[in-house]
Amino acid sequence: MTTLKRRSLLKAAGLAVGAVATSGLSAFASNPEKQDKKTKKLALSVAHITDVHIGEGENAPERFKKCLKHIITRHKPDFFLNGGDSIGDASYDNVVYDQVIKQWGIWDDCIKTLDKYEVHSCIGNHDSWWKAPSKEHEMYGKNYVVKRLKIPNRYYSFSKKNWHFIVLDGNNGNISLDQEQYEWLEKELEKLPASTPTLLMSHYPILGTTQVLVGGGHSDCKKLKDLFQKHRDKVRVCLSGHNHLSDNTHYNDVLYCCNGAMSGFWWGKGDAESAGLGYYLETPPGYAMLNLYEDGTVENEYFPHTY
Repeated sequence: MTTLKRRSLLKAAGLAVGAVATSGLSAFASNPEKQDKKTKKLALSVAHITDVHIGEGENAPERFKKCLKHIITRHKPDFFLNGGDSIGDASYDNVVYDQVIKQWGIWDDCIKTLDKYEVHSCIGNHDSWWKAPSKEHEMYGKNYVVKRLKIPNRYYSFSKKNWHFIVLDGNNGNISLDQEQYEWLEKELEKLPASTPTLLMSHYPILGTTQVLVGGGHSDCKKLKDLFQKHRDKVRVCLSGHNHLSDNTHYNDVLYCCNGAMSGFWWGKGDAESAGLGYYLETPPGYAMLNLYEDGTVENEYFPHTY
């Protein structure tokens, strides 16, 4: 029977003089008889960044680059998962061509920091430009984001070591998978060999606490939950962002991790509800590191950053 262990790790935020300390959260999904790290073999160490919302303000580009360098130096990940909302915003009605080009240009410059790493991204709700001159314009909608993020499709999969990774596109009616994508996901899970440990990433939380507080979760969560139950020997962890909050929910042997936001309060200082400088509500800006073991067990830890 799978269990969940959580522990709070006190981390000094160090965001400014007088800044309060922050609590880092580690989440574990593992079998009791396999919890001894000495007997488990680490398959992959993966960095999960999400909601970068990069733009030219707040010195965000340099701060983002410094954090990426910090992740590389401190954690030495095998590769990066990017959870979407990579740019500040292209989705608002008043965004024009030059703004979209500038934001993606800044993203390209920043992501050069990871030129030696694979970066597997998903599309966030703020990444697509819907006010292009026409639907036929090359920069309209998701296809342009696919191109700029250098991903194979708006949803796709890949494998590393004995782990399988599925990247989803929840940017459809009422935050959900469209029928074409859902049928693809069904087949994708079905064709995997039994007990293949699988990680899924969507921009939006599928299950968890954060959507109770601020909304923004998958409306097809029950449908997806039922599918995961059918493939409970495979689906181990679901990653998300979007809500800028850190939350780990363990349900039916699946660990659901909403891993905050690299940008925190959109690279700003915060507001009256911010628990600290740069926080969104009680969550500081940060990123997550995942340890994925050969036996299918998972460790997810959110690290506040000070950049």
